[in-house]
Amino acid sequence: MDTDRSFVKAIILIGIFILFFGAGNAQIPGETLAPWTEGTLDIHEISTGRGSSTFFILPDGTTMLYDAGEFGEDGAPWRIPRYVDAKPDKSRTSGEWILRYIQRQLSLSSLSQIDYALLSHFHWDHMGQISEETPKSGNGNYQLSGLTMVGDKIPISNILDRGWPDYNYPKETNDLTLKNYQSFISWQKENNGLNAERFVPGRNDQIVLQKKPDDYANFEIRNLAANGEVWTGVSNVSRAHFPPLNELEQDQYPDENMCSVVMRLSYGKFDYYTGGDLRGIPKTGSPQWQDIETPVAQVTGPVEVSLMNHHGYIDSQNDFFVSALRPQVWLLSVWDSAHPSPMVYKRLLSEELYPGPRDIFTTNMHEANKLVVVGLDKLASDSGHIVVRVDPGGDSYKVIVIDDNVENGKIKSVHGPYTAR
Repeated sequence: MDTDRSFVKAIILIGIFILFFGAGNAQIPGETLAPWTEGTLDIHEISTGRGSSTFFILPDGTTMLYDAGEFGEDGAPWRIPRYVDAKPDKSRTSGEWILRYIQRQLSLSSLSQIDYALLSHFHWDHMGQISEETPKSGNGNYQLSGLTMVGDKIPISNILDRGWPDYNYPKETNDLTLKNYQSFISWQKENNGLNAERFVPGRNDQIVLQKKPDDYANFEIRNLAANGEVWTGVSNVSRAHFPPLNELEQDQYPDENMCSVVMRLSYGKFDYYTGGDLRGIPKTGSPQWQDIETPVAQVTGPVEVSLMNHHGYIDSQNDFFVSALRPQVWLLSVWDSAHPSPMVYKRLLSEELYPGPRDIFTTNMHEANKLVVVGLDKLASDSGHIVVRVDPGGDSYKVIVIDDNVENGKIKSVHGPYTAR
């Protein structure tokens, strides 16, 4: 009799354990995304239909924002048919939607600030477009779009980019958006204690855990490249991939995309890559050094998850890059009918470049592209916020797709678990 009672008690305790401790790890479509918990790594690819933005909550609660893009539709009306609809809708700017998304994640996780903001390069769809109509800040002498919108409302402790402090590589510019960004940094430094630094390739100590670094010795963010300077894979040593500017005519200078900031995040066996709008295929008749993907891929090595370079555009994801990184999961921040190009997509699926299964997730696949690119029916998901949730220790992870038509964190699909290699 006592044995029977003990058995029943054991079953009840197991049920309670599963109910209360297993719920966050076994989420299903229709539920709300469970908050981040300590030890877990969250990577949120935010879907707005108007630019790229990735928000990270690192294992100890340190937070990081990589890009916060926003562009309008009035500057190039001929391109509007190429764009998907803004998400969730047009009642707010993309910068505001990014802001609200991040505020929700911070609040759910009892966090209050962005510890690091990292800007890949100085293009609208990664930092925010400025025009005469862009609203002004109530704080400093700058306007609010994309990254400046987010940073005006949420405290940012550290900001890193490829240009600080003079922003003159490869040449000086009077671009309104970049000047506005510089005004934002100046005001935040003087009034809110913002620390600004140039992103230095090769280093692994510019972006570090702020709260409990000793508890996660298996975590690292390695700076891989910026401005054509690439980590060698040895210590913190880097080398110049681009030729010296004094050997080039100005019309041959590296463009903004080629100068993108590139990093690799590692947590135990889990590795993640992101590289802005890096180019891997030079334009016809252009010098081979314009392929910056290949030297970057050489030091990146295999990863579990990779955000595609340049939104899967025609000049990205060359053969060597795809075969070297060989991720289990590709992420694509997309809103244009040119993303991805048919040849890029073919390379992503090629088992000649690397064997084994791989899943592809996109934020907002254009319907027109589905008619042109063969195989898009093989996407794991073609729309929504994409959340990569890495389990404590980094041995396994899931990909959770969130409905981007609403703000309640409703889950559309859950994929995995994947085993980190």
